[in-house]
Amino acid sequence: MATCPECEFDEIDTEDLEEGDHLSCPECGKNLVMTGADELDIVDEDEDDLDDEDEDEEEDEDDEADDEDLDAEDETEDEEDFEE
Repeated sequence: MATCPECEFDEIDTEDLEEGDHLSCPECGKNLVMTGADELDIVDEDEDDLDDEDEDEEEDEDDEADDEDLDAEDETEDEEDFEE
């Protein structure tokens, strides 16, 4: 059993969890992460937001690359039409 560092609820079952696993406190609802044997830490909410932003940036970069490929194809087609 572990204790929530936020509300000090001390009946959190961690028997089936490993270090790095995420869970929520059943009492206060805070997002927690296992840091060791029966040790919990509050998950930094900003850390989750940064991960989401990184994923969004990667998707944007992929979209931009796709757009550039399409633009290059359009230019090639335009040049072919002009040459005829």
